[in-house]
Amino acid sequence: MDALGELLLAAFVFFAIVTVSIIYAGIVITSQQTVKIVERLGKFHRIAQPGFSLRIPVFDRVVATLELRVQSLDANLETKSRDNVFVTAMVSTQYRIDPTQTAQAYYELSDPERQIQAYIADAIRSAIPQMDLDEAFEKKDEVARRVQKSLAEGMKGFGIIIVNTLITGIDPARDVKDAMNNINAAQRQRIAAQEIAEADRIKVVTRAQGEAERQKLEGMGIADQRQAIVDGLAASFKQLEEHGMDESEVLNLLMLNQYMDTLQRLGEHGKSSTIMLNGGPGAMNDLRQSVMEAIVGSSVHTQNT
Repeated sequence: MDALGELLLAAFVFFAIVTVSIIYAGIVITSQQTVKIVERLGKFHRIAQPGFSLRIPVFDRVVATLELRVQSLDANLETKSRDNVFVTAMVSTQYRIDPTQTAQAYYELSDPERQIQAYIADAIRSAIPQMDLDEAFEKKDEVARRVQKSLAEGMKGFGIIIVNTLITGIDPARDVKDAMNNINAAQRQRIAAQEIAEADRIKVVTRAQGEAERQKLEGMGIADQRQAIVDGLAASFKQLEEHGMDESEVLNLLMLNQYMDTLQRLGEHGKSSTIMLNGGPGAMNDLRQSVMEAIVGSSVHTQNT
């Protein structure tokens, strides 16, 4: 009995383990935002939705798990612009599997990412060669829309939805970039030179206008000064004549006063340039005689003319 009991116990344990294994093998747990492809005897059977489900062990088999979340695919493609500049277009595409077409997405395409890259390459190499390099930079968003449209139409029958397509960069060849940088630098230097020249011109004009205004004001000041001297001399002549002095005495007195003022100013400014005058007792008579002769000579010359 003990041997039979042990045999029965071992058989029970064996069948229990097999039963648990079969039950465990029949359980299918699917995560959120994923689905599983279930085949029965090598043929598509059903889509296991997120959560808990069962399958028949041995007969049913989970062959794939598909992501329903948005996925990103980056591609770098080399092409040539209309002005024969080779560029590398960096394209980023966001896509996801259509939940209603998961079977098509799995069975129709063996490598979805490779197929998407092929459509991107075809769209890029048909768009950029129609544009100059500068135009390609300016119309980058338009190129992205064309690529997305081509992708959406091409992948629609395979159960893949193209969410968005971005042209993240257009990178010319190194020598082309260096040439473009040199051109931009030359243009900026030319503009800077023009601005500096304009600033210098404004300085020169402003300085000339200031100098002209200064000379004008100095001329007006000299004219006013001379007019004041003339008016003062006339008033002095009149006052001295009223006190009984004749013209020669008045002229001698005024010239003496001017002579003394000049000597005083020369004494105050030791470093001033000086003119040597006769300092003898008859200097004033000689100076007066010279002035009178110059006045008379000028009057005669005027009359003769």
